[in-house]
Amino acid sequence: QVQLVESGGGLVQAGGSLRLSCAASGGTFSMYAMGWFRQAPGKEREFVAAVTGSISTAYRDSVKGRFTISRDNAKNTVTLQMNSLKPEDTAVYYCAARKDGRLSYRLNYDYWGQGTQVTVSS
Repeated sequence: QVQLVESGGGLVQAGGSLRLSCAASGGTFSMYAMGWFRQAPGKEREFVAAVTGSISTAYRDSVKGRFTISRDNAKNTVTLQMNSLKPEDTAVYYCAARKDGRLSYRLNYDYWGQGTQVTVSS
């Protein structure tokens, strides 16, 4: 069983930066596609970014150029560097893992973390 634990959320002013981390345990981390999703109050969970084991990446349009996803297979971690944050980035951010290693924009990931709150004040 794979366990995912997010950290690094918090309160930041608009224009600021945060770095989210997700630590994975169990399973074969290097084979998994890893994704970040977010869910704002009253809204559906949405795709933010993803990275495959071969380091292919994908981003939602609204975060391109501001967010960077990366992974360290030696440490079983995936990070999301978030720069130039906007109030609309406020949400609970979730880390997810997909066993088949395929990059997906959908919620069809096999394992999920508990989430970390990101709040961007204007």
